[in-house]
Amino acid sequence: MSNACFLTQVATEEILLRVTNVCGECYDDIAEGDIIHYDMQNYRYLCQSCQEKLCEQMNENCEIVGEEEGGLFC
Repeated sequence: MSNACFLTQVATEEILLRVTNVCGECYDDIAEGDIIHYDMQNYRYLCQSCQEKLCEQMNENCEIVGEEEGGLFC
């Protein structure tokens, strides 16, 4: 499932200079040589930790699923 939702690559100097050097979720620094994941649903780079957490919440269609809180008729 993660392969369809994320593009996994090694952070290169070019990526870090042109796109970002921070995680799109936790804003932690990404260093050259780190494994990063491009979230193809939200168009952002994620660190390994945030990608794993997000993967746990996603279904096979790359949609975040979880317990819905509140709502119109609750």
